[in-house]
Formats: sequence, structure tokens, C-alpha cells
Amino acid sequence: MSKKKFKTEVSQLLHLIIHSLYSHKEIFLRELVSNASDALDKLKYLTLTDDIYKKIKFDPRIDIKFEDGDKKKLIITDTGIGMNEKDLDTQLGTIARSGTKNFLSTLSGDEKRDANLIGQFGVGFYSCFMVADKVEVLTRKAGEETAWLWTSDGENSYSIKESEKESFGTTITLYLNDEGNEYASRWSLENLVKKYSDHIAFPIFLEYEDTTWEGEGDDRKEKKEIKVTQVNAASALWKKSKSELKEEDYNEFYKTIGHDSDDPLLYLHTKAEGTLEYTTLFYVPKKAPFDMYQADYKAGVKLYVSRIFITDDE
Repeated sequence: MSKKKFKTEVSQLLHLIIHSLYSHKEIFLRELVSNASDALDKLKYLTLTDDIYKKIKFDPRIDIKFEDGDKKKLIITDTGIGMNEKDLDTQLGTIARSGTKNFLSTLSGDEKRDANLIGQFGVGFYSCFMVADKVEVLTRKAGEETAWLWTSDGENSYSIKESEKESFGTTITLYLNDEGNEYASRWSLENLVKKYSDHIAFPIFLEYEDTTWEGEGDDRKEKKEIKVTQVNAASALWKKSKSELKEEDYNEFYKTIGHDSDDPLLYLHTKAEGTLEYTTLFYVPKKAPFDMYQADYKAGVKLYVSRIFITDDE
């Protein structure tokens, strides 16, 4: 087993994320799911373009589950490209090379804006230390037989040792701290996935224990069953061609994201291609928001990058 110290700027980043951006700790799941989606994208591309990977059985999925014991744990698994020892050291030891310094120099002091920056600089993985006092990354790179286990408490160092894993991909285990215990629940996890990651291209499954009751009166018995349910839509309406969509498709999507029972007054769907490529989908509701004239009302649009919700700050 090799034990290594984080670089100085990494330690600074960890302290900042854990202590300064703490009020926005829920973004940790967005970042981990985003990383898992990237790993799946990389392997998907290789299975189409590289002869070495074409024989690999690719079953893209992200699985989330939690364990509610003396020490609550949250476990996120993907079937993506995975990592070897060198990848772990490079990607989790130095945080995307210059990404740390660039991130630190860009901070504004506004917690919400700064929290939304972390995914743009390759430092999103470390947001998990806002909710966990120990993190383990068990991973095996596709096409390789050896698995590796990366472990850290988010303080000054991390360790990497050889391990075992049945298949390629990555499993991240968060040993939740007192403040992170709220995320060891079906309701919290399902809502966070729908809020931030509902439209990413790969299915996200949540495993949970479901409790039902059988019988009546004194004979009534509790029955517990482990269930696995897909919790994201796995498609983004705005990424589809307008020729594929009907007016009812737009209306139903609006009702979902706008929490409105009426159809929108109108909508606008455009796509720009060039040096920058982006899609816009704007809706105008039939009725003004009930809080529109309140002093603290803030208007804004939802920004998605790679189908992942980033911010709705104006």
C-alpha cells in the first residue's frame, strides 16, 4: 500500500470546500453522478472506435444505494471506463492538474456561485468530503484485471492499494458524517437526482428497502423488500430535434419542470452551432408567478451543461 500527501493547493481546496461552501453540500451527488456519466461516455466511445474494447460487454448504468447502520454509508457505482493506479494518483491526487489553482483564483466569495464553479475545474469529486469523513474509491479499468482501492479522510493524505473487483467500473463509498446522514434516505437521493441529473443519457438506479404490511388487525405483519428503481428520465427533451417533438411533448415537459397544471402560453426552442454550441428552450407561463411582486423575487433560467443541472441563478 502506498500512502501519499496531497499537494499544498489540494489541501487548501479541501479546506475551502468543506468549510466555506458547506451550505450547498447537496451538490456532491451532482458531481459524483456527473463523473460517473463521463466514465460511461468514455467507455461507450471506446467500444465503438477501439478494437481492444469492442469485445467488452457494455451495460451502461449508475447505481446508488445507502446503508443505514451505526455508520451510515452512501455507495455510488458505475460501469464506466474505470481507473488504474496511475489514473487514481493523477486524477484524485492532483485534482486535474491546474484545475485547483484556477478554481481558487476564480472564487468570488458568493457561496452559491462558488459552489456552482467546482464542476467546471475538475475538482467536483472533493465535494463529497462535505458530507463524509472518509471516502473509498474501488475501481478497475476496462481491459485490465487488477483493481485498486483509493482511501482518504480528506485531510492531508490518501492511500492506494491493490484490491479486487469482479468487473470494470468504479464504486465510491462515502462514510457519512453527522451532517451527511440526511442523504441516507430514498426521498433525499431521489429528489437530488431529479433536481440535478434527471436528463443525463444513462439510467440511474436507486436501491432501497421498501416496507409494506400484510394481513389485518393483530395478524398484521411487516414485510421488508429490497427494490431497485430507475429514478431519472435518462433523456433531455431539448436535445431532440424539433421535428421529433409534438406540442404535447413540450407542454408535458413544461408542466414537469414548471410545476404548473396549465399549458404554457408559448415556448421557444432554438439551437446554435459554431465555435460554441448551445440549445435554448424558453417557456412563458399563462399566469405570472404568485411571488413575482415580492421584494425577494429572483428571476432566472436553468443552465444545464452536458444535461446536468448547474444553476438557476440569474
